[in-house]
Amino acid sequence: MSELLVTSRPDGIVVITLNRPDLRNAMTDAMTAEWRDTMAALSQDRNVRCVIVTGAGSAFSSGGDLSWIEERGLEDVPALRERMLTFYRTWLSITRLEVPTIAAVNGPAVGAGLCVALACDLVYAAFDAKLRAPFTALGLHPGMAATYLIPSRAGVGLARELLLTGRTILGDEAADKGLVNQSFPKNDLLAEVDAIAASIAKNAPVATRLTKVALNQEHHDVEAALRWESLAQPVTMTSADMLEGLRAHRERRLPKFTGS
Repeated sequence: MSELLVTSRPDGIVVITLNRPDLRNAMTDAMTAEWRDTMAALSQDRNVRCVIVTGAGSAFSSGGDLSWIEERGLEDVPALRERMLTFYRTWLSITRLEVPTIAAVNGPAVGAGLCVALACDLVYAAFDAKLRAPFTALGLHPGMAATYLIPSRAGVGLARELLLTGRTILGDEAADKGLVNQSFPKNDLLAEVDAIAASIAKNAPVATRLTKVALNQEHHDVEAALRWESLAQPVTMTSADMLEGLRAHRERRLPKFTGS
């Protein structure tokens, strides 16, 4: 059984489903290897316009496989550091995809599983989805860039609370506090995320990719943003997609973008 289900749609939307419901989609060695190969393939696929990540069954992901983590305690620190860096970098390679990524948090997202969700560009959660970062309660320092991803999403105050107490935050509260973009009733979550992904996939692919690159650069001032935009916008101004967009606007119809 594949531990990662990948469905490619004709409209350019790819749905990745973490598929170990018996382990609440824990990030096993096998799943990690499949994730690495999937990210490599997606990075080369010019037909992809948006990626959705969700979990099979009742959970998004329970995080790192605890049995795997327990076994790691038999290694020394230098070997563990290299192993964990590889693990982190493999899962966070989703941040290097040029297309927009969306996490549909359908159920519990715990530890490293929560971090992978937060590493996506957009995060939507079910009202009752349980989000937790219980690293210190397990005797662990946070990993998977938790000390960066949580404060960058929702501020240092909430990050301190979640990481130091390990408390559970539900999807609706997470949306109120800015940890996720929005929350929905569980039965509506995937349909709502599909609609959001479809709206992204309809936009001009080159302009969308360049916009994501710009947002990921974290420009340190207005001038830095202007320098980037004065390069990236002319790239799109010479594209066939821009001409199609202008024609569609004049003709009051939906544009048909091709990525050229």
